[in-house]
Amino acid sequence: MASTLPLRFNSRAPEVLSDPYPVYAELRASGPLSRGGPGQWVVSRYADVVPLLRDRRLSHEYPPEYHEFSIGDGPANSFFQRIILDRDAPDHTRLRRLMAKAFSPRLVQRLHDFIERQVELLLAPGLEGGLFDAVTELAFPLPVMVVCELVGIPPVDRDLVRPHAIQLAKAFALYVAEEDRASAHAAVAWLREYIGALLEERRRDLGEDLLSQMLTAELAEEPGVRLSREEIVDNTIFLFFAGFETTTNLIATSCAALLGHPRELARLRADPGLMPTAVEEFLRYDAPIQATARMAVDEIRVGERTIRPGRVVVLLLGSANHDEERFEAPERLDVGRSPNPHVSFGGGAHHCLGAGLARVEAQVALGRLLSGALRFEPAGEVVRIPSVTFRSYASVPIALR
Repeated sequence: MASTLPLRFNSRAPEVLSDPYPVYAELRASGPLSRGGPGQWVVSRYADVVPLLRDRRLSHEYPPEYHEFSIGDGPANSFFQRIILDRDAPDHTRLRRLMAKAFSPRLVQRLHDFIERQVELLLAPGLEGGLFDAVTELAFPLPVMVVCELVGIPPVDRDLVRPHAIQLAKAFALYVAEEDRASAHAAVAWLREYIGALLEERRRDLGEDLLSQMLTAELAEEPGVRLSREEIVDNTIFLFFAGFETTTNLIATSCAALLGHPRELARLRADPGLMPTAVEEFLRYDAPIQATARMAVDEIRVGERTIRPGRVVVLLLGSANHDEERFEAPERLDVGRSPNPHVSFGGGAHHCLGAGLARVEAQVALGRLLSGALRFEPAGEVVRIPSVTFRSYASVPIALR
């Protein structure tokens, strides 16, 4: 039975930013719903999170007033009202159908060879020198290279674009701190100008990248297919950000998990065929994206409580992945865990478009790293980036040979 006074989840509490999993366990034990920020309900149990990810009574679209409250006035407000992440059908269906072409099996296979070449280049200095930072030398640069290749950003511009995409990450917090708002808005403005200019270049010379495909759709005459210039620009920006943020976190958290679990590391090194199931376990064990939010548009009953329309519902993906009722010994890393029905890529119509590509990048990067290094041991203290939305690292130092 739910408690009379549900626990309150403070997403910015130091203990949550440091290690949210003990707090998640308290939330799950206290009842199906917890209080969040103003007008927020927080859902922590797997049995509730999974159906709510698919529930049409929860909307991805927020009124402009919500964005203004969350991030303040600026370019990021209209950005969130255009991107596929925050659109419902039929707009979401239209955008997803077009953007899915960028993640076709044929294109992912083509990128597989590109990923392998980049991994070899990125790992070479660490394997030769013996010291390696999994974040700065692999987890961060690799996904950026891949998503730039996917989108069509020229190699010469990649270091220029990357810092602005990092600043954009601040806008995706459950609540954006006052000190982060200006830089988030500035990132949107800069990226819009850059992608807009790149789009005009593509008009004169179409290629096979995502920008070219979306531009072709903009020029199409079929009703319900046409994209506006603003939709193309903002969704390209979102794809660029999402394409490296999740995968960067996945590779970094995977390396950190292996350093902390030498037996599972030895097991994976002894049986490289476990890599696909290992990557699924890394996704579950320390989900790159910890939470997602929706807006209730109708009454929803969760346990003994009713969520009223207009309330924000925060679904704790990281907590659902550690639910004792669904996963045996969820706090234990098991690189051979199967089945592993984690929710790290969301669910329903909004299931992550780039999930397949992220898995390929992680499998190739980790496989080559483990096969090429005779040692794989901690070389210093790991440094986390405080965030409740993302599980991010600034540094994961490793000793290799």
